[in-house]
Amino acid sequence: MMPRCRPVLEPRGVRVREHAADRVAAVHRCADVLEELGAVHPAYREAMLDREWAMSTYVGEGVAIPHGLDRSRALVRRDSLAVLRFPDGVEWDGATVTVCVAIAARGDGHVALLSALARILLDPLRAKGLREATDPAEIVGMLNAEDEP
Repeated sequence: MMPRCRPVLEPRGVRVREHAADRVAAVHRCADVLEELGAVHPAYREAMLDREWAMSTYVGEGVAIPHGLDRSRALVRRDSLAVLRFPDGVEWDGATVTVCVAIAARGDGHVALLSALARILLDPLRAKGLREATDPAEIVGMLNAEDEP
């Protein structure tokens, strides 16, 4: 019997009312959620911070994608994403982030969702919708959408 595969993004991995004093605190919150999901070893948190200091994970349109370094893949228990919305914004290397899409990846299970995220961010109205969404199921639906027009 094949083991049941969990989705990479599930509603319990979406938090819509987060607060963080700065990007370090925001990365810590992202790591907290990935740990709560059972996706990462606690040491993955440091890898996420190391990655942030090596190069900002801000990607534009108010979104950052905190994740670990390649060498930290062994700390990932399963591919998973967490989406955290910071309604008040977080200063992020000169920009303001309102959405973090935290990535834990051993393989490529997250690639389709990142592709969907890229399509959303290329459309200013859809990017605004993502930044303002308050329903976890809506966010999961946006990112799990099959082929977008």
